Amino acid sequence: MSDMLLTAYNGAILGPIAKLLGWVMNGVYQLMSMIGIENVGLSIIIFTLIVYLCLFPLTYKQQKFSKLQQKMQPELQAIQKKYNGKKDQASMMAMQEETQALYEKYGISMMGSCAQMLVQMPLLLALYRVFMNVPAYVTGVKGNFTELVNGIMATDGFQDKMTQLVTDLRIVTMPTADFTVTDTTALANSTVDVLYKMNSAGWDKLQEIFPSLSGVIDSTYEAVEHVNTFIVYNISDTPWQIITSNFSNHNYVMVFAAILIPVISYLTQVFNIKIIPQPESNNNSNSANADAMAQQMKMMNNMMPLFSLVICFTVPVGLGIYWIAGAVVRTVQQLLLNKHFEKVNLDDIIKKNEEKAKKKREKMGIAENQISNAARINTRKLSDNAAKANMSSAEKELQLEKARAAQSKAKSGSMAAKANMVREFNERNSRK
Repeated sequence: MSDMLLTAYNGAILGPIAKLLGWVMNGVYQLMSMIGIENVGLSIIIFTLIVYLCLFPLTYKQQKFSKLQQKMQPELQAIQKKYNGKKDQASMMAMQEETQALYEKYGISMMGSCAQMLVQMPLLLALYRVFMNVPAYVTGVKGNFTELVNGIMATDGFQDKMTQLVTDLRIVTMPTADFTVTDTTALANSTVDVLYKMNSAGWDKLQEIFPSLSGVIDSTYEAVEHVNTFIVYNISDTPWQIITSNFSNHNYVMVFAAILIPVISYLTQVFNIKIIPQPESNNNSNSANADAMAQQMKMMNNMMPLFSLVICFTVPVGLGIYWIAGAVVRTVQQLLLNKHFEKVNLDDIIKKNEEKAKKKREKMGIAENQISNAARINTRKLSDNAAKANMSSAEKELQLEKARAAQSKAKSGSMAAKANMVREFNERNSRK
């Protein structure tokens, strides 16, 4: 069995995200309940649409980045060719400055293509928590257990019976279901944890342990099956659980149906990636950073569908439905974006970005001029000092004679004239 906890996940990072996503999903479920539809699988699909509508501005920006990067490649390659083989510091700094100016011209950044992935990963991990623990976030689902939980807790010795049930069925929850505590809320939560994780065989076992609750058990099982079943799947089960339990019973139709979830998830994501414009890599040795980024994106595009194929066997069907629905939504978005960017004049976008970059440089212009002037002054001083240090003794004597000649023509009363008087006095005394 997969891990699950009834209470909302309280992790420092994923906890708040999971609670927010759970709140949205609970709202979707309640709205559907108002029109007579109570199904977690359908709620997940509508929930997916909402998530990707919220992510659409980021998707649009990423696609614009890819288009501009493709148009930028010839200029980028020209810069790389210009500095090919030059390893000195001045050339490397000049190349970096020209490359940065080019990126500013097109209004893109090297990290732009990774932004969506960085946003989606915590969403995916938080959704795992939500789908593994639907009753903790969707109050309508948790409410289906209330009558049965009250009946079980009113039965003498229910704690020992529930502990034995967990052992016999090898049900794993996180935190571990504990029926030794005295807190009634904790006991109720542990009971719902166990009930939510049980398969049909577990509900039959529950009938044997609590025969007096037979009617309530049947009605609760039907209610939970109704809200948790999507097509032929229980969204809280994993495909691997479905495969192993049905293979032993020779129910090969369900085995095939369980395999379909990971396979469809893989295929939809592969197709989605195929229609996304990909940044081009180039063979210039000075383009190491750009090529590394392009290679990383290519590797991620190849690995993510494979990751979903493998991991989808071990996560709840609900998460697999989310992946499939998400890939379908992204595909529709991508087809529309591809048509949109065919009509967009990228030259106009580049022109606007050039104007922004120019204004940015103008704002920094004073500071840049000051820095440039200071650098020129320091360079001149260093050059003068270096020149003096390399003078021969004859050259030094010639420079001194020129200085004396200039001083001899100094005006009366000037500092130079006074300096001459001091020099002459010292020379007369030295001859005595």
